[in-house]
Amino acid sequence: MRNPSCYTTAPGEEPVLPWVSRAVETARTLSTLKEFLEEADLRLVENLLIECAKEADFQVNEREYGEGRTPDDAECDRVVGYDEKGKKVTRAMELGTMKHAVAFACVRQRLLTRFPENISIEPRYAPPGPTPGQSVLTDQWTGSLKPDIVLHFARNPTRIQCIFDFKFPCTLVSKSNPLGPKTSDVRAQLEKYDKLGGNCPSGIVTPQLGVNHE
Repeated sequence: MRNPSCYTTAPGEEPVLPWVSRAVETARTLSTLKEFLEEADLRLVENLLIECAKEADFQVNEREYGEGRTPDDAECDRVVGYDEKGKKVTRAMELGTMKHAVAFACVRQRLLTRFPENISIEPRYAPPGPTPGQSVLTDQWTGSLKPDIVLHFARNPTRIQCIFDFKFPCTLVSKSNPLGPKTSDVRAQLEKYDKLGGNCPSGIVTPQLGVNHE
């Protein structure tokens, strides 16, 4: 009690230990963290994700094609190169990469500032195990899953609440039905996300139709 780092607040009161005070304050902070986001917060998150998708779509289209213009189907299907495996890279895929970058910047600004403990951008998970609901973070690329946006338990991305992927359909058909018969790869992706666990079905976010849960 004679340690100079301790002090008394007033005659007759117990001395205050700074390290005890800091521990109490930390405990209070942890108790105010949201474990999982509540329903109202989930709706807010979904609305902001939709806004980010729309803004990203608009900004990239304006930058690449000019005011009020969007790519037509022929432009969407135009081959612009090949990836490291020799597969075709279309203009739609190239635009999608650009729009993802803008959407992620929007999420960082609008969502991570509100719910910094409960949202992760592009966490990478090991392939789901035989037991549904098991999720493990990994730095291995082979077979791993990397959802765009994951809502989770406070400070714990392995306890998943909901998963969302941004999609930026380019052709007229894909815009009207982003989970149509020609998007089996998207459906398979969402099914794999569901195996990681969560309290809601995994979904996609498009500028045209908003949030769509499969």
